[in-house]
Amino acid sequence: MSAAERNSPDKLSIVVFSGDFDRIHYALVMAAAAIASNTPVTLFFTMWAGRVLEKSLPDGQPAWTRLKCSDGRAAKWVDDGFKAKGVGRFEELLEACVALGVTIMVCEMGLKALGMDPDGLRPDIPVAKGGVVTFLADASRTGGMLFI
Repeated sequence: MSAAERNSPDKLSIVVFSGDFDRIHYALVMAAAAIASNTPVTLFFTMWAGRVLEKSLPDGQPAWTRLKCSDGRAAKWVDDGFKAKGVGRFEELLEACVALGVTIMVCEMGLKALGMDPDGLRPDIPVAKGGVVTFLADASRTGGMLFI
């Protein structure tokens, strides 16, 4: 059944702005659920959320592990707790989104604003670079748009 046939948005476009790990994690949850339900998805990472797309830290840990949750808890600690509870972990969700065809964009302005190197992004994640105009052109007139 297509998105139109079930009376839901024909596409989901998510602006991922927050640098809070739990909010970024939930954006991935929503994207994975939508794409698994045959609704195309674009995740547009900007500002602090773009940090999750950076290459691994010198110790080999993913860059997102240095983030905090909205309540101050450490991202890695919360993610480990998700595993114990059977909740999708960050890397699993990100890999599922990539495998299922979610479009992942990173905002060029957000990269510049934070002094991030556009070549310093994860090589295992296909990231389309663009700006707000690119993101809005990719969105659907009859789709849903969320700001996280």
